[in-house]
Amino acid sequence: MLPSIFGENLFDDFFDDDFGMFPVWNGRSPLYGKHAKNLMKTDVRETENTYEVDIDLPGFKKDEINVDLKDGYLTVSAAKGLDKDESDKKGKYIRQERYAGACSRSFYVGDVKPEDVSAKYEDGILKLSMPKQGKQELPKSSTIAIG
Repeated sequence: MLPSIFGENLFDDFFDDDFGMFPVWNGRSPLYGKHAKNLMKTDVRETENTYEVDIDLPGFKKDEINVDLKDGYLTVSAAKGLDKDESDKKGKYIRQERYAGACSRSFYVGDVKPEDVSAKYEDGILKLSMPKQGKQELPKSSTIAIG
């Protein structure tokens, strides 16, 4: 175990880009802070007849999640909004770390019909199931004569 002065990861502060010189490295998101890279962690499992996709969406409600299938791409998006006009009757906020925002992720699934995809959301995990497509035979190799 490391002392708490190192934070969650020994190298978090060492590799931080505090001056914004490398925007690609800047791992901070106004919605989820430096933990944005942990958002929408996905497991894809292959069974005999289906593909099972589990996506972590903690903190989202079922009605804040949208699943679309278009042109062979399955897109999962989640949007969260917070009312900033609400005031706490017991006092004012000293620090507020929850923000409004959206995230999405797309997967190529091929020629799958929307009615064949089943979705279930419970305990912060979106579970999708879709059938496997039949394997397509590739053309056998043939020699082409050079003229």
